[in-house]
Amino acid sequence: FFMPCIFPMVPLTVSYFMKKGGSRQKGIAQAIIYGLSIIVIYVAVGLLITVLFGSAKLNELSSSGIFNILFFVLLVVFAVSFFGAFEITLPSAFVNKIDQKADNTKGLGGLFFMAASLALVSFSCTGPIIGTLLVDASSKGELLGPAVGMFGFALALALPFTLSAIFPGFLNNMPKSGGWLNSVKVCLGFLELALALKFLSSADLVWHWGWFDREVFLVLWIVIFAMMGFYLLGKLKFSHDSTLAYISVPRLLFAIASISFAVYMVPGLWGAPLKALSGLAPPMHTQDFILSAGGSGPVSQASLDFPKSVKHDKKLHPPPGFNVFFDLEEGLAYAKLVKKPIMLDFTGHSCVNCRKMEDNVWIDPAVGNIIKEKYVLIQLYVDERTIKMPADKIHYSEYLKGETDDLGRWNQDFQATKYGSNSQPY
Repeated sequence: FFMPCIFPMVPLTVSYFMKKGGSRQKGIAQAIIYGLSIIVIYVAVGLLITVLFGSAKLNELSSSGIFNILFFVLLVVFAVSFFGAFEITLPSAFVNKIDQKADNTKGLGGLFFMAASLALVSFSCTGPIIGTLLVDASSKGELLGPAVGMFGFALALALPFTLSAIFPGFLNNMPKSGGWLNSVKVCLGFLELALALKFLSSADLVWHWGWFDREVFLVLWIVIFAMMGFYLLGKLKFSHDSTLAYISVPRLLFAIASISFAVYMVPGLWGAPLKALSGLAPPMHTQDFILSAGGSGPVSQASLDFPKSVKHDKKLHPPPGFNVFFDLEEGLAYAKLVKKPIMLDFTGHSCVNCRKMEDNVWIDPAVGNIIKEKYVLIQLYVDERTIKMPADKIHYSEYLKGETDDLGRWNQDFQATKYGSNSQPY
């Protein structure tokens, strides 16, 4: 909402309704319909994505290295756009056609086309945000994720227009347009750039490159948020920024928050867990140096009995401190040998919530010790594409609409057919 191409349109649009409506009540009704039309348009886009892809395809896309690389590039482009290098706009002929339709159509149809016109005219500001939202919603692999995300975005966009029409005094209390709107865009650019690195990290994990590890990620995030703090303090300027005569209190508070967050991440370079970044930063096993790794603690009997090597352990790594099997049959055979129940964990390289569970729940000694001592832990990665299945394990999956030719697809099909779920962690 606080964007240079949206914020100034609120008083203009509301004034239009008040004049055209003939009465305040009619103007309010038209503004409400206008707001609902905005919501319908954006939710329709989200539903269209759901219909085109479906939950299975969204889940597969979210764990695809190519998908993650493409969206890394896309978010970097959005960030550069927010920094002012260029504007992302739709073809002017298309926008003008919708605008003319709004002028020539009366009644509810006219209001709907006005909402469509707003969506198109504001695309240079909202396009990068919508793109990021759809990327994030799709990357979770949830069926209605894109539609729910678009509903939230549209509601936030439509609400100020509707409230301003119902309560005209609200317009008098709104801050005036100015250079601060551009500062909002630049800060969003920094956030887009930081989020883009998460998708690059997911591609690195899925393809086992091994170069974009936890330290590299944290160094880049520290620099990004420190620079955003310096920008808010006026120490860093872009060519299109207006002169900053003084620092406002809200701007100072945001600068303090940004620089403080950058400082908070510094201990992570030496192995601090950084729970606030669970699921965003690469997992701890990618860390090259952990300061506390040399400490000696008691070794459990379960660890002593565990095999020194298991299937796929050259490419797949357990959470720190846990003994894990990555092959279902091998894990079941070991569980029968030691007479323990199994704990089956469907997970993924790019699964944010999986890392959050490991970093915030499993790390609790009361929980972790039970898993280590009482169960045989088997982790089945649903997005492992580099480990190919033997011929006798490959079969056609009705759920995937394809062959289970790699470990990830085999595990994904097993979860869907055996347990009726395709979400992780499970």
